[in-house]
Amino acid sequence: MVLEVALLNIKDGMINDFESAFRKASQIISKANGYLNHELHKCIEEKDKYILLVRWQSLKHHTVGFRESEEYQEWKSLLHHFYDPFPSVQHYVNIKLD
Repeated sequence: MVLEVALLNIKDGMINDFESAFRKASQIISKANGYLNHELHKCIEEKDKYILLVRWQSLKHHTVGFRESEEYQEWKSLLHHFYDPFPSVQHYVNIKLD
């Protein structure tokens, strides 16, 4: 399992529109091959900042499978105009602490 972490900074005055569009976009990503689940968290201290967490079966499911799909183009058109600057996206794997 791979955890995608995206730091989202939303343009001033666009929070409500972003959250509405994200609800629609959630329908898109949840159907992607290799998708496991996702969460969107809003920052308490900075009202225009969010963190998106997406769990994928593998890195390739996200970077190739989803990002090179037609569905990603729809995701992009729904969300990318809200960001300033464009999000930082990184991928993480779990470290076993046993």
